[in-house]
Amino acid sequence: MISRIDHVSLAVRDREKAEHFFRVILGAVACVGGEDPHMKYFWRLFSLGDLSRLEIISPTGTGSFLEGFLKRKEGGIHHITLQTPDLRGTMKHLEEQGIPFFGHSEYAGGVWKEIFIHPRHALGVLIQIAEFHSSDWLSEKVKLPDDIKWQVKKTNTGATLIFSHPGGGKVALELNPEEIKKLLTELGKTVTAD
Repeated sequence: MISRIDHVSLAVRDREKAEHFFRVILGAVACVGGEDPHMKYFWRLFSLGDLSRLEIISPTGTGSFLEGFLKRKEGGIHHITLQTPDLRGTMKHLEEQGIPFFGHSEYAGGVWKEIFIHPRHALGVLIQIAEFHSSDWLSEKVKLPDDIKWQVKKTNTGATLIFSHPGGGKVALELNPEEIKKLLTELGKTVTAD
């Protein structure tokens, strides 16, 4: 039902300050973002390391749904986004379990489909469950090209294997010469085994 945690979303009053903190100070890579004039907010995803993702959301005008959340604080965790390969199936499962959800929406021609579970039904946390392809929302800097599944880069102490991850992005694994020999031996045994 749930593939993975995709990202944690932080609501902030000062988007520029938040982006500076995560990009400049912590080295996050800015990914896709945009403004929703109807809901009066701006959002941007960031990648940190191989697979960690963060979203910053901030109000863009009076009447934003974030006003109440930010009324007495500078910012904080707004929601957690869980990825599902089948939103309809997830909705059916939640109904069968007696868990109410709201906000069923589809955006970008069905590329992003979502629902929410209210904090009162999810142990105090707003949960967004969405069906989407993770790599659609990432910067080219943090993923391999679609036609490449892996890369090898020489390092001072051996090599780094970089793999495309099904959840979008890439995973790096550093190996020393002994580990590389062992990996090649194991691959050879696996490929030639009956």
